[in-house]
Amino acid sequence: MTQNPDKHLLIVFHSQSGHTEQLIDAANRGACSAEIEHVDVRKLVAKNANPEDLLWADGLILGTAENFGYMSGGMKDFLDRTFYAVEGMIQSLPYALIVSADNDGSGAVSSVQRIALGYPFVAIHEPLVVVGEIDDKALDSAHDVGMLLAAGLEAGVF
Repeated sequence: MTQNPDKHLLIVFHSQSGHTEQLIDAANRGACSAEIEHVDVRKLVAKNANPEDLLWADGLILGTAENFGYMSGGMKDFLDRTFYAVEGMIQSLPYALIVSADNDGSGAVSSVQRIALGYPFVAIHEPLVVVGEIDDKALDSAHDVGMLLAAGLEAGVF
């Protein structure tokens, strides 16, 4: 984090088992890398994130588990609580999605993508879907997603 950042990255996640949180922690480390000097990162559990956080953000990372073939209830609650409050105030917010799944993750991905279109959020990366246990490869991938989004914001690419 810097004293006077030029850009703001919001990371919102919901995790029950801890798998999603591990991935989000790795993404946060990537976004806060020493090479990134002008991006302020705010990481929030979904229940604590609000419309003001979304309006503050220049970029967004969403982290959710796949529950019953859908995004987690906590992530759905965040999206429900913020949609109408920010409607018309966001003009194409770049985002990335990280999903922890026991199945294939496709239900969580499609449910988030469908809602993201309405905000509008614009995907800057293919969703990162990690099936099963979290290993070093998954953590490295999540780290790279965080770094990519933060570096893109800093460079003005997004």
